[in-house]
Amino acid sequence: MDTVSPIERSRIMASVKSSGNKSTEVVLATMLRKEHLSGWRRNYPLVGKPDFVFPAARLAIFVDGCFWHGCPKHCRMPADNRKYWNQKINRNVERDRGINKQLHGKGWSVVRFWEHDLCGGQGLTRKMRRMKEIVQQGKCSVRGKPRR
Repeated sequence: MDTVSPIERSRIMASVKSSGNKSTEVVLATMLRKEHLSGWRRNYPLVGKPDFVFPAARLAIFVDGCFWHGCPKHCRMPADNRKYWNQKINRNVERDRGINKQLHGKGWSVVRFWEHDLCGGQGLTRKMRRMKEIVQQGKCSVRGKPRR
């Protein structure tokens, strides 16, 4: 049983700030290094707080958790309070679309990975290839390839 009122619990929960999903970010950072991609930054001040940014190539990379961002393959809504969770996840999906639109409007490319993409497979291969192309077109470098 909760020892505080619902209003107080809401205030407490609203004050908790996410610091990112470290395990998925570490996996992607390892993959970027393995692919010899350089020039990326974390905690870059950009709308939507991307997990990784290649500033010179104007590329923002997000790693979206399957539950919180409504993955069609893996998001399973809790049985309790289903209306609340549907609204919450739908707001997150809409916010993600809005962030993509804002960034595209400012001349940025966006690549979004699902949490499950980092386990491998065609989705990961395709997205890594797309990321490399964007980086190579920008002023970043792939080790062994000259900068423009």
